[in-house]
Amino acid sequence: MATPPHIGYAAMLERFHPTEAIALAQEAEKHGFTGVMAADHFQPWVPAQGQASFVWNVLGALGQVTTGDLGTGVTAPTFRWHPAMVAQASATLAAMYPGRHWLGLGSGEAINEHITGQYWPEAPERINRMFEAVDVIKKLFVSGLTQRDVKHDGQFYKLESTRLWTMPAVAPEILVATAGPVTAKRAGRTVDGLITEAAPVEKLASLLQRFHEGAREVGRETGTKVLRVHLSWAPTDEEAMRNAMTEWPNGGMRFGKSDIRSPWELEQIARMVKPSDFEGGMLVSSDPDAHRAHIQRFLDLGFDRVYLHNVGRNQREWLEVFGRDVLPKLVK
Repeated sequence: MATPPHIGYAAMLERFHPTEAIALAQEAEKHGFTGVMAADHFQPWVPAQGQASFVWNVLGALGQVTTGDLGTGVTAPTFRWHPAMVAQASATLAAMYPGRHWLGLGSGEAINEHITGQYWPEAPERINRMFEAVDVIKKLFVSGLTQRDVKHDGQFYKLESTRLWTMPAVAPEILVATAGPVTAKRAGRTVDGLITEAAPVEKLASLLQRFHEGAREVGRETGTKVLRVHLSWAPTDEEAMRNAMTEWPNGGMRFGKSDIRSPWELEQIARMVKPSDFEGGMLVSSDPDAHRAHIQRFLDLGFDRVYLHNVGRNQREWLEVFGRDVLPKLVK
């Protein structure tokens, strides 16, 4: 008998007021979705999205009203946050909800991280910062488990002798977000899992292969593989495309957005997005079975958890339709 896959809800805090995001996550659970991932945004991508609430507050509240996993998909312990603060936030959430929280980390995007006025470096430095931050967070998790002080004096971060005083019995899983093969292999050697965004199957297969290679190099078991899938479903194809163009033009942009600093800047770029730009990337369709087949391809690649984000405001209608017509037909 086939095992039901882990299909979670992507709570888009850059699009929904926190109380609405919490209510939608509860609704998702009623329709068979398992768990929530939520990104740490200080600004939305484009002004039309309209929100950017504090991810740790929302995840803490979600723990009270849902029963599934709670993940940061993702937070950046690199510029706005010293990694010590991310470690403390993660350990506290995991202590409140044992076995439910995983920590998703990324190297950051200027739209969120430049706000503190620091120099915004090139990608290689941002990635090195992230992996050094992982070292700091791991040290602090160990400090909480062993009740012994730790310190760190690295290239980018300094931590004077201290420990985490509130800690769960088991440290949260640490997952790293990447779309690049070099970082994927480094993640395989370093952390518990990988997070990435939906992309052509060939690209994702290569990414997972490099992740597995990195894990094997250090004698680690293959880690957790998490995928976030953006999609646009509505009762008609025309409405689905309108939602994509208005709410998530990001899905039609075939370039990196890590250096964009302002929602207003991205809004200007979004005016050049055409309906055809979504082809081969984000699926825009009124057909639930087309979405089922699209998601199934990612499960067949070996992803352990898939979190779905429908770009329209029609969240409750979408959750009902997918809970009835899509999720029950997916297999692991």
